[in-house]
Amino acid sequence: LTAVFSGAFAVVFSAGAGGGNPARTRAVDFEAATRAVRAAETAGVKRFVMVSYAGSGSDLERLDPDNSFYPYAKAKSDADEFLRASTLDYTILGPGMLTLEPATARVTVLGSDNRPTDTSTSRANVAAMIAHVLANNAAIRQTVDFVDGPTPILSVVT
Repeated sequence: LTAVFSGAFAVVFSAGAGGGNPARTRAVDFEAATRAVRAAETAGVKRFVMVSYAGSGSDLERLDPDNSFYPYAKAKSDADEFLRASTLDYTILGPGMLTLEPATARVTVLGSDNRPTDTSTSRANVAAMIAHVLANNAAIRQTVDFVDGPTPILSVVT
């Protein structure tokens, strides 16, 4: 990965094991993610965008370790923390439940007091958010949880 990343402007890590197997989930959602972070640092790539999920920072407090979602939540949370401890200019993006809807480039950024009932996020809007944060050097060393919504990405993520 270090050789592949050398000379790159940024690295975007957007992968998931798809659940079902805790070992595979840990291998993809934590081990591969942290390997990419280390490789970016070694290659001298400063900008890193991690696609996580909305609530990754707080789900572990709410989930029973026997819950089938727990291995995913744990792997993503651990990978996010690993990235936060790095030297990289990171952005962690936390979309809601992914859909195949078309891009609108409009979202609702979530906060502790802002949890809509519709938590869907189009994959296309995730791509638009990635493009926005990279093109505008936005949300450096920040986590941005978001869902599809009414507000243009350009006006809510700086």
